[in-house]
Amino acid sequence: MHLSLYRKFRPQSFDEMVRQEHVVRILKNQIESRSIGHAYLFTGPRGTGKTTVARIFARAINCEDPVDGSPCGKCPACLALQNGSLDVTEIDAASNNGVNEMRDLREKVQYPPVNGKYKVFIVDEVHMLTESAFNALLKTLEEPPAHAVFILATTEPQKLPATILSRCMRLDFKLIPEEDLEKHLMKVLDGIGKKYEKEAVAAIARAGAGSDRDMLSIAEMCIAYSDELTYEGVTAVLGAADHHVTCALVSALLNADCGEAIERTEHILSEGKAVGVLLRNVLDLLNQVLVVKTCRTAEKLLSLPKQLYDEVKQIADGADGKAILRAVEIMAKTESEIRYAVSPRIVLETAIMRIATPTEDYDIDALLVRMNALEKELAELKQTGISVRQEPSVQTSPVREQPIGNEAEARTTEDGPEGEELPPPPEEPIFEEAYFSDGEMPFEQPKAETPDTKQKEPADSAPKESGTPPVSPVAAPKDAMTAFGMFMRTLRKTCRNGVLVTICSDLEAEYEGDLFVLYTDNETVLRSLRRDEHTAVLKDVLGQIGIAEFDVRNRRGPEKQDGIEQLKRDFKDYPIEVK
Repeated sequence: MHLSLYRKFRPQSFDEMVRQEHVVRILKNQIESRSIGHAYLFTGPRGTGKTTVARIFARAINCEDPVDGSPCGKCPACLALQNGSLDVTEIDAASNNGVNEMRDLREKVQYPPVNGKYKVFIVDEVHMLTESAFNALLKTLEEPPAHAVFILATTEPQKLPATILSRCMRLDFKLIPEEDLEKHLMKVLDGIGKKYEKEAVAAIARAGAGSDRDMLSIAEMCIAYSDELTYEGVTAVLGAADHHVTCALVSALLNADCGEAIERTEHILSEGKAVGVLLRNVLDLLNQVLVVKTCRTAEKLLSLPKQLYDEVKQIADGADGKAILRAVEIMAKTESEIRYAVSPRIVLETAIMRIATPTEDYDIDALLVRMNALEKELAELKQTGISVRQEPSVQTSPVREQPIGNEAEARTTEDGPEGEELPPPPEEPIFEEAYFSDGEMPFEQPKAETPDTKQKEPADSAPKESGTPPVSPVAAPKDAMTAFGMFMRTLRKTCRNGVLVTICSDLEAEYEGDLFVLYTDNETVLRSLRRDEHTAVLKDVLGQIGIAEFDVRNRRGPEKQDGIEQLKRDFKDYPIEVK
């Protein structure tokens, strides 16, 4: 009769157990000290050895001469238990979960053991019992006979009542590391004389995901696939997509090539691969790329064939770390969404397009990916010797003066006075192109007087007779709207006070004869504009466009303003806010 690998190579002693040292040590010490408890609870993931340890423990406490805590396998009690005995009873609570089965168990507990010292009851999947069954078991579990030992095994201890948990010694089983699974699998393969590749063993151990039983079940399928256990054979048995095709898909994702990524996805799915399988393959490969990107010992950790590892390393070297992490997060979220999706293929392709088009995503991670890509391009440009010119800022850029008279004619010539080529004029600041896009020339910025200029030019100096005509004053525009537009352009150009510029942009302008009046509806704005420093700025700016007389007023008029002031005087104790 053929036995499965996980049954054929089931451990028969504590020393043969794969890991779970913390559980084994506790049980060994209790056996050696003869302090056996009456109820145990074994919890942990599937395939980690809960039932196996329960069987070994049941034989060990009945053994006449245990060896280092394990059953000797030679005494009459051990031989009787190996052939089947009434002293050890296994109950599957998944199919025997009713109150009647637990009542029957209570009756069996009263009978003494036949061959050994203890009568052991192993209840597997105990979380499947009904509430009535738990209540029927509770009293027996609390005060069992001296010869009775209960071992409850479950993968979901949170489903057990607190009254049951409090009466058991709880031992938690852990997932088995991949390194230990690989050693156990190689021992099994050597035992059956099967040739294998180390990369294939590592792939099977990873597929086992910490469960020894799951790993052996996968290994049995792979053994039947071909005469020699190879990495390609394991990949084919697991139903994974071709590694090279998956690498091309992941490379397109991380390089933001959406068209290539969708094309590769359609090609893989057209070959019959399930959407969930492809998603897991992409997630696994992205995880490998992330390990290669961040770990120095990635080659040892992944245990991939040399050719495949080089391909993964090439992808990792050319990808940005934040882009890899973003892709992993999106795919992990898609894996949970795809379980409840009506069209899983559309959900997967949407996730692939989102990863491959970070420029269309407004998520913060996508913005970081785009910024890192720009920084990388700038670094490459600098390496090639191309300098990146930075635009001058608005505040620090000097205002370019317009040449007049003979100076302008001199600058239009190609050579200087001695035949030397003149340097090119400084570039215009960016804001001049924005504020004077209508073709108007900016107004000349008056030079600030310095002590040197005062000494060189007396106050009553007359224009020199050098042929340069004096500058004529700027004529004020006659239309109030035009005048206000020129005022705002000049203010933006010359004033560094951004608050003042913002306040003035909401004003309205009118002419009252030659008086230029600026109106506002806000009393706070009016008081701010009438401050000395702001009045000086307005006077200087309006003078540049030819307006000498101006005033700032409240649009509501004096009557309404006087009424508000009267209210404030009459009701001094109450705050009055004008909106």
